[in-house]
Amino acid sequence: MIPWLRPDSPFPPVERALRRPNGLLCAGGDLSPQRLITAYRQGIFPWYAEGEPILWWSPDPRQVLFTTELHISRSLRRRLNKQAFQIRYNTAFRQVMLACAAPRRGQTGTWITPEMIDAYCALHALGYAHSVEAWQDEALVGGLYGVLIGRVFFGESMFSRVSDASKVALVHLVARLRQISVPLIDCQQETAHTTSLGARPISRQAFLGWLRRLIDLPPLAPFVPPADASTQDEGKRGNCG
Repeated sequence: MIPWLRPDSPFPPVERALRRPNGLLCAGGDLSPQRLITAYRQGIFPWYAEGEPILWWSPDPRQVLFTTELHISRSLRRRLNKQAFQIRYNTAFRQVMLACAAPRRGQTGTWITPEMIDAYCALHALGYAHSVEAWQDEALVGGLYGVLIGRVFFGESMFSRVSDASKVALVHLVARLRQISVPLIDCQQETAHTTSLGARPISRQAFLGWLRRLIDLPPLAPFVPPADASTQDEGKRGNCG
């Protein structure tokens, strides 16, 4: 049995998370910005299907990508050299979430519910949630989104409508994070896809140690590069307002 959160309930210690299913910690609560930020700061994230209560997780081990360990394959490097995509930041945040929520081959549903989209758009409006987008001929063809708190980027989801578009967005994300001294991307759960890009599992205890060191350190500069700052404001008004 897992605890049920009331509106004013704190999260239980993550050490109480279940082993099976791995990391399930508690249920209930809400998706307010304050609740979400508190969760991320403690190594907890929401993940649930439509029709289920809000479920909160802290798996052990935790999949992470250190920004110095990104693996770029030969084929991806060739794609990068072609410069086939225009990369933008925070100009289509809601559209990126909607694309990530779209049905995928072999899947019958999505965990990115309308409630989740509204919650992360609220985080985006507050400057915590960000998108990196791959555009081609003025069409959004790939991208990713996540939450930046301190010097940790908590990756949430990515999508591609053109081959390698999301991977190119990830390469640009990593490059930008390195520029602003953010060394760690939380990938949450181990997958073959993130492993192929250089991510690896670490223990929950080690992950929490990284959070303690990094979560209160401000990045050296804003997430959006200066050249994209003018389009950032337009994106916020147009997508999550």
